[in-house]
Amino acid sequence: MEFSEKMRQARLVFYEQDIEEINKILADFLDRSQAKCALLIDKEGHLVTKKGFTKSFNTDSIAALVAGSFAATKQVAQLLGETEFSVIFHQGKNENIHIGLVAERALVVVIFDDRTTLGMVRLYAEELTTKLTETMLQSIERNKGKDQSMGKDYGKAAEQALDDFFGSSEKT
Repeated sequence: MEFSEKMRQARLVFYEQDIEEINKILADFLDRSQAKCALLIDKEGHLVTKKGFTKSFNTDSIAALVAGSFAATKQVAQLLGETEFSVIFHQGKNENIHIGLVAERALVVVIFDDRTTLGMVRLYAEELTTKLTETMLQSIERNKGKDQSMGKDYGKAAEQALDDFFGSSEKT
């Protein structure tokens, strides 16, 4: 099975060890590029992790909107005969955003301002994408045999809590 198909079929699940490694990679990127912040999101728009100055941003909304934008841009790429664009850049008056595809399953979102340049971000973003791809592949291999579903006890407890709150769905 080829790399991209393997990544598409694998559930995107991260454990604490994975997030720690990803956060180190993002922190190193921010130090080198002088970007403001970096987010890793899955292609469905869920925030995986973030690093840098993010307090002034609603990162959950950014994650969802970026994923939607990336999906729309994929359709444009296909109209032009491309599978998808692997990098998207948006330039604003004060803030800029660089979006890169990681391992066919995630997006790395870099927000930066005039403290750095697009050239610096792009230079280090290519290396960032490579490192994140390697980390995600290692995570998939390491966690292959682990049960990634919710435990039965958790499911039963959640169902009981809902029954307690809303009343049992069984008719007596």
